[in-house]
Amino acid sequence: MTRPHRRRDRGAVTVLAVAMLGILILIAAALAVGESMVVAHRRAQAAADLAAVAAAQAIQHARDPCSAASDVAAANGATMTGCAVADDDVTISATVPGPRWLGAQGDFAARARAGPG
Repeated sequence: MTRPHRRRDRGAVTVLAVAMLGILILIAAALAVGESMVVAHRRAQAAADLAAVAAAQAIQHARDPCSAASDVAAANGATMTGCAVADDDVTISATVPGPRWLGAQGDFAARARAGPG
């Protein structure tokens, strides 16, 4: 005995598998964008931290702190957006570009302060 309704169900699993694969790819892409945003933010913070330390050292050696900070920020893939010196303390702001895919737009900024203990 054969069942006549089996022929109508033929290929239903293929359609379901393709739909599930599409959902899986969408989730993976969203996770990749999120991970790229976290990496960009960490890169901005690291660049700001290193630039602030370089500026504090430049102050101790009687050099231009903002110039030293700008060089270090650029070497770390960031753009220095602010440099404020107050006595021996320096505050640096740095920005790195964020991911530009799947609708993600915007840059990531970070701030760091360094000076004598």
